[in-house]
Amino acid sequence: VSSSVNACVDVVLSGVKLLEALGLEPGEGKNHAVLSSGQDLREAFTHFMERGAAAERFFSDAAAFRDIARTAAEHPAAQLYVGGNAALIGQKLATNPDLKILLCGPVGPKLHELLDDNVVVPPESMQERDEFHLILEYQAGEQWGRVRAPAANRFIFSHDLSNGALNMLEVFVSSLDEFQPDLVVLSGLHMMEGQSKEMRQRRLMEAVASISDIPTDIPIHLELASMTDQDFMSNIMHQQVFPLVNSIGLNEQELLFLTQAASGPHASLASWSGIPDVGVVSDILFWILKEHGKAAERESDLTRIHFHTLAYHILATVDGHWGNQAAAVAAGARAAGTQACATDTIDTSRVLLKAPREFLTSHTEAPSKISLNPDEPVVQWRRGGVSFHFTPVLVCQDPVRTVGLGDAISAEGLLYSEAYPQ
Repeated sequence: VSSSVNACVDVVLSGVKLLEALGLEPGEGKNHAVLSSGQDLREAFTHFMERGAAAERFFSDAAAFRDIARTAAEHPAAQLYVGGNAALIGQKLATNPDLKILLCGPVGPKLHELLDDNVVVPPESMQERDEFHLILEYQAGEQWGRVRAPAANRFIFSHDLSNGALNMLEVFVSSLDEFQPDLVVLSGLHMMEGQSKEMRQRRLMEAVASISDIPTDIPIHLELASMTDQDFMSNIMHQQVFPLVNSIGLNEQELLFLTQAASGPHASLASWSGIPDVGVVSDILFWILKEHGKAAERESDLTRIHFHTLAYHILATVDGHWGNQAAAVAAGARAAGTQACATDTIDTSRVLLKAPREFLTSHTEAPSKISLNPDEPVVQWRRGGVSFHFTPVLVCQDPVRTVGLGDAISAEGLLYSEAYPQ
């Protein structure tokens, strides 16, 4: 298995503790698309904490970021982990002793020390300085000034140029001949948002050329992450990246953003209220596979989408390309419950069922109504050549770690998925 392209060190810390250590006072929240100062950070963090929503932002001032990162990394309450979707997926897969993982991404000294022994890093991927990503957590009900968080979540930011330029992609593709992987996992495209439009467009074209060089018999999974630029999302979807990959992993924010960017079904929905409606999610997943997936009339390899949200997961696959979906979606759900609580098995006293007990499978065509049966937690339905596998998640009530959960879920689901050779 090989994964590319983004790798970094995650510094996980209470957001309020960091802002206090930086000498910032509580105040009004305000959304910023890009952060350029401690003040912007304080306002954006407050804005999302007040909503209990996750967000990820680019910090444009290198020197200011370095100071903030140093304060965070040296804070007694900070925890340092392997970060970056590619490294996290690699690290999760590496817990399987039979797998060797090739990781290409900017690997600094701290990250190298944190990586599992089964993870191989080509020498061209090594660099002198680590890329730090700051993950500011807050708990449900936590108060800062007059803001109170309705739910636990996190705010992520970084000044990450080498991941943003996908610097390691070519190194990665050139290492594949020697490494001969059975699966390729790509991620980090969202990191390019910090680039200028021209640079991003050029890099995307180069990335597409590189990805096209990967032998077609190797399945490719693309893990999406938080984005704010609709044109860029629409580029990735329409002309370029979606048709080249076999599988995509995403959450409810990315799914909604995707349909808004391309005027798909339910595009007028501004945001989810509470647990995302299963029928709405299914309509959008069906549309992605129908409009952008593999079909006789279109050059596309996309046949699988693994959707994860806190309360449930859905694996949508074009018939005839994948097997073992029930086990794959269940394994992803199990990974979510165990990793969030940091336990080896699900501890029933610490988890809750938040998934709807009954739901409709669609809102755009005659739906079936489904009632969950606890004895058979994976529910399956079909629609126009696409199979849906749904499972509730046993949600950890007092999560120890929410970072990298989506990556762990996608990695685990991939491990159990069978790709039929085309």
